Amino acid sequence: MKRTKLVNQLTELLKPFSISDYCPNGLQVEGAEEVKKIVTGVTASQALIDAAIEAGADTILVHHGFFWKGEDQTITGMKQRRIKALLENNINLIAYHLPLDVHPELGNNAQLAELLDISYERPLEPWNKNCVAVKGKLKTPMSLEAFAKLVEEKLDRKPLINEAGDHLIKTIAWCTGGGQSFIDMAASQGIDAYLTGEASEQTIHSSNEQSIHFIAAGHHATERYGAKALGEYLAKTYDLDVEFIDINNPV
Repeated sequence: MKRTKLVNQLTELLKPFSISDYCPNGLQVEGAEEVKKIVTGVTASQALIDAAIEAGADTILVHHGFFWKGEDQTITGMKQRRIKALLENNINLIAYHLPLDVHPELGNNAQLAELLDISYERPLEPWNKNCVAVKGKLKTPMSLEAFAKLVEEKLDRKPLINEAGDHLIKTIAWCTGGGQSFIDMAASQGIDAYLTGEASEQTIHSSNEQSIHFIAAGHHATERYGAKALGEYLAKTYDLDVEFIDINNPV
């Protein structure tokens, strides 16, 4: 498949221009014109780039790419080494951040819900197109302890939890990655528990004072599944050679 066709198909699928983001979505570093081997992963780290080179990939497709707002714009140090490796090996870097979080089938939020048997209802703020946090229900209501065990089993990661009362979890809101700031929005809607990747110091106070259970299951761990699902979709739809490589990150 031609690189241009692949990017066009991804743009049509993920609609990156429908949401305001902190980085460019789509092709970030240009490499081979003909796409034959794609490696997918969470973050375009040096370790993933090295693994893609070893795998003979001409394209890397990730959730966390380069060129974030507010970062140093110079191509030096770590960034220079990463980009140099891509250019020297003629590898395309394609990245989709928030568009991959919110896609209703292949997105990180949707894939995590499927993994944890959560029934999706709607975004926390359906009138706000930039709201990436969503809400739904557990298909089987359970205690925080039981849900934490399910999270640990499915994500292979012991989550940080904060119990705020003895109520069962029936309704739940979630946002993969660094979505802890949405806990207050979830609490204001009377939701039983909030699940995300990370925690801040104030998150625990919000949980305690608003009686909403809190679960932080890891930024990387909650965002493994969107890039993997997107790669599987490309392999099935376009008969492309796609390999997901998980570079573990404890955060």
